[in-house]
Amino acid sequence: MRKTHPEPGDPAAGNGILSRRIFFEGALVVGATGAGLSRGSAEQLTVQPWMKVPGPGFPGYGQPSPFESKVVKIFPPPPNPAGVGASRTPLHMLEGMITPSGLHFERSHSGIPEIDPDQHRLLIHGLVKRPLVFTVEALSRYPMQSRIAFIECGGNSQALNAPQAQPLNVAAIHGLLGCAEWTGVRLSTLLDEAGIEPEARWVIAEGADAAAMSRSIPLTKAMDDALLCLYQNGERVRPSNGYPVRLLLPGFEGNMNVKWLRRLKLTAGPAMTKDETSKYTILLKDEKAWQFVFPIEVKSIITRPSPGLALREPGFYEISGLAWSGNGSIRQVDVSADGGRSWAPAALQGPILPKAPVRFRAAWQWNGGPAVLQSRATDDTGMVQPTRAQFADERGLRGVYHYNAIASWRIDEMGEASNVYA
Repeated sequence: MRKTHPEPGDPAAGNGILSRRIFFEGALVVGATGAGLSRGSAEQLTVQPWMKVPGPGFPGYGQPSPFESKVVKIFPPPPNPAGVGASRTPLHMLEGMITPSGLHFERSHSGIPEIDPDQHRLLIHGLVKRPLVFTVEALSRYPMQSRIAFIECGGNSQALNAPQAQPLNVAAIHGLLGCAEWTGVRLSTLLDEAGIEPEARWVIAEGADAAAMSRSIPLTKAMDDALLCLYQNGERVRPSNGYPVRLLLPGFEGNMNVKWLRRLKLTAGPAMTKDETSKYTILLKDEKAWQFVFPIEVKSIITRPSPGLALREPGFYEISGLAWSGNGSIRQVDVSADGGRSWAPAALQGPILPKAPVRFRAAWQWNGGPAVLQSRATDDTGMVQPTRAQFADERGLRGVYHYNAIASWRIDEMGEASNVYA
């Protein structure tokens, strides 16, 4: 009889990609896919030293296990003065969709200011009927709401613009990405209280760092889903991520989510600040540039397997990664093990939220031979992640910002992964 649906262990695409039904059928597929069960389960367990004496007491603030000391942010060699640059999230060492607060990437233009929250003030002025000044304590009295959202630097993945693939890992290429549960006050609530003048169209947001980092934001976005965040993953926002108040513009490029927020000025037009003219514009191949391209386009990356996480032997593995879009929710992620010649849909791990990453998973039977792993995301607007050739044909490879083409990892016969163009 002809099967209408593949069995969990059946191939779904070339070079060992298996049906995503594996993730819906439970543990029964383990033996069928060749992963094997540990024979050690029948051996007598050893009483380890830590079972023979009481452990230490309760710390005031919990810390990771010392055995996880390698799970830290990545700091590339800084070409700039201290405090100017970025640290990157070790995405390949994490699971799920939420980035721990202490591992969330950071981008600073003049270091992290040490702000006394009792002295900090937020001003709303410009084209408003009633200019307002808020203390942090006053903001804390307003009704709050939470949402899970990613923040991605507009310059994330820019290394893939290089003519030759660089020997870099997930964090070094794609680590300017983080996701948190953000909690704060709707910006629209405060703007309504200030009273918006009819001619207002833009909001100029300014930070309290030494660079006074500023961006122009469409008023429509400010009145839609913008939050003034006081909390990150349930605790006060970390200093490196904007303490005591940061702006969250879900789906918009990271630089617009102004940290250490101190001023919001309503204007009729954009301010043309240095961070939206000399930077954060998209250079094109015809000597032109796009300005005010705000949402992050649909994108995905495979975090496991990836460089530095070698496969020990042929057999069953899970391909896992993240997909996200600043325009909405992820609808589908396809995975390939043969450099894009064939594709199979991956399983998406819920919850699937708008403007938040989705963890995808695909089953792979590695035969020990060479493979090229890729992922391709589609969002609910119908936008599909382009190939590198399609991206280059539209925009060229001169730019720094908004690179979202399909990324590739080559797996060699030793199980080592490396960054390649395919």
